[in-house]
Amino acid sequence: MSRPYSDVGRTGQKRRTLDALVAAARSLVASGISPTVDEAALAAGISRSTAYRYFSGQRELLAAAHPETARTSLLPASPPDGAAERLDAVVVEFTRMIVETESQQRTMLRLSLEPTSREGHDLPLRQGRAIAWISEALAPLQGKLSDQAIHQLVLAIRSAVGIESLVWLTDVGGLSREEAIASMRWTAAALLSQALTRGLPVRG
Repeated sequence: MSRPYSDVGRTGQKRRTLDALVAAARSLVASGISPTVDEAALAAGISRSTAYRYFSGQRELLAAAHPETARTSLLPASPPDGAAERLDAVVVEFTRMIVETESQQRTMLRLSLEPTSREGHDLPLRQGRAIAWISEALAPLQGKLSDQAIHQLVLAIRSAVGIESLVWLTDVGGLSREEAIASMRWTAAALLSQALTRGLPVRG
């Protein structure tokens, strides 16, 4: 398998060029623009031909500019022991990150809903990062619930928090950002409580 252009040759200079393109793309997206490779190159002061060595098209560029790609955990450095407290900490951090990067998140949501080629499945929203974060929060439930039940609960919570929920609660429901975050926290806690006290829906 061929290595990415940025991993061959003068890797230090290439990494700086790549970082400049990604930073320019993030800045443009934050201002409400969905930049093309040409527009990101112009903003970064990099030639078009050089930019296309790193990104073959707009979707690849915007995927690289997504703000969540480097996060492996949303728990604090000293996480609480209880599942409810851990889950709330993750939801608070997840929703904070979403609101702070809302323009980028909305762009990625729009792209994730568009018909794509097979490569489109590399978009961050389609890779289930939040599922891993929520699963980590619910680790104390291991031994209390089956792995299948925990995964079912994780999916239910993920369906109620995230950029998709923020868009619906604010654009359709008319809530403020603060009210939307409070709603998502409440829903996540309610789903966990329901699962522990009354169980999960029976799967066919």
